[in-house]
Amino acid sequence: REASVPKMLARCLLRRVVLTVPLVFVVALLLVEPVRSDQEVGTAIPAESRPCVDCHAFEFMQRALQDLKKTAYNLDTR
Repeated sequence: REASVPKMLARCLLRRVVLTVPLVFVVALLLVEPVRSDQEVGTAIPAESRPCVDCHAFEFMQRALQDLKKTAYNLDTR
């Protein structure tokens, strides 16, 4: 008889979990506001004020070349 009490308790807890988890999930889905595609995520920067991809690549290459020159100079001075 003592062994049947934990089994009954386990069944009761399992039944509660099986019923509660989907209920909580459904309530959470109902409370969460759906994301609309027309909502803006961040501030939009006009295309005229944004540098083009080529400009970014050029600036990146310039910085990389400056770093290489500094490294070469440091190696030469050692």
